[in-house]
Amino acid sequence: MLFGYNRPMPIAIDKLVRSRRKTVALVVERDGRLTVRAPLRMAEARIQGFVESHANWIAKNQAKVRVAAPPPQKQYADGETFLYLGKSYPLRIVPSQRPALKFDGYTFRLTKSARPKAEQAFIRWYKAQALEILSGRLQALAGKYGFTYQKIRISSARTRWGSCSSRGTLSFTYRLVMAPPEVVDYVVIHELVHTQVKNHSKTFWGRVGKILPEYKTHIRWLRKDGRVLT
Repeated sequence: MLFGYNRPMPIAIDKLVRSRRKTVALVVERDGRLTVRAPLRMAEARIQGFVESHANWIAKNQAKVRVAAPPPQKQYADGETFLYLGKSYPLRIVPSQRPALKFDGYTFRLTKSARPKAEQAFIRWYKAQALEILSGRLQALAGKYGFTYQKIRISSARTRWGSCSSRGTLSFTYRLVMAPPEVVDYVVIHELVHTQVKNHSKTFWGRVGKILPEYKTHIRWLRKDGRVLT
């Protein structure tokens, strides 16, 4: 038998990302995992101490995301709906057409023979739309508000909507084009501001708020409904 007090178990860090940032940031991902972003040379003991000091915040936000029921797995059946720019559109299975998956603005149409590979067909379609839409919004918003960036990259990320590299490459998950247009613009502006401010300081949020005074509404939408963008 052991005597003395029981020390609480340290909070598990699922992913630690080091960069040239100056502060520590905590991110509770949509699956409940904890990502910590920290400066390159910060000691692990200091990082863990910061995490422990925010134990209540972490537990509260992990509980929120874990309570939410996961969206049902897609069956790619006739009549099933798929999201595009915040609206749901039905899927129709058709005998034949080229390409195998089409969208006419009202309905998705998929050939019967392509159903076994329907997921890959939809991903290709969403990625193509994401590149076109996000490239256009980046160009328009960067020009309007005086930002510059190097290039755009479309990813398959499941837990991050966007990111900005140290060299100015902006990455976005293709899932973003399932969200409403105003949410898409928020994520684009968020990453554009990161080309000038690399952290989430008051300066960063001040610049985001100056462009989008209602940005907190879009953050709440992503936290509440982002899980369905799949």
